[in-house]
Amino acid sequence: MVSLSDIEAAERRIQEQIIHTPLVYSPVLSLRTGVRIYLKLETLQRAGSFKVGGATNKVLLHLDAYRAHGVIAASAGNRAQGVAVAAQSAGVEATIVMPVWASIAKQEATRAYGARVCLFGQTLEEAVARAHELSRDGRLFIHPYDDDEVIAGQGTIAQIRHALDGAGYQIPEN
Repeated sequence: MVSLSDIEAAERRIQEQIIHTPLVYSPVLSLRTGVRIYLKLETLQRAGSFKVGGATNKVLLHLDAYRAHGVIAASAGNRAQGVAVAAQSAGVEATIVMPVWASIAKQEATRAYGARVCLFGQTLEEAVARAHELSRDGRLFIHPYDDDEVIAGQGTIAQIRHALDGAGYQIPEN
């Protein structure tokens, strides 16, 4: 289970590698729902999503042990790009196993961030199994969703108190 201290440690670890994205008030959604709605602009991250935080935390935690062999992951999209960005920033090689049906746009974006893309399997589960099998050569395996270190890094998206304070919104302490 991921604790708040795990997320806070991840935030300190990755702070130099990610963009601290703003929250913007949405008048339309606020009007429709009757509550104040803010949107977290994670599309501003290099990989275009919050998933870069989780991958960065995982890579940095294990950088010394896996620098020579690199990392491997499986994904059909945004996770692939997050891992590729994290590996590129850390100066390690990345291989991403994608199901054969992964969109060409996602494949090309992943390659553009420096990762090697391998197409394998009809399902994400088959791609994950293949990536795990290939990690036996010494590469760090980064699971696409079942990994506490990845979850802690993704949990850093919840820097909402500071972002809301900066937007002039008073948050109750309780």
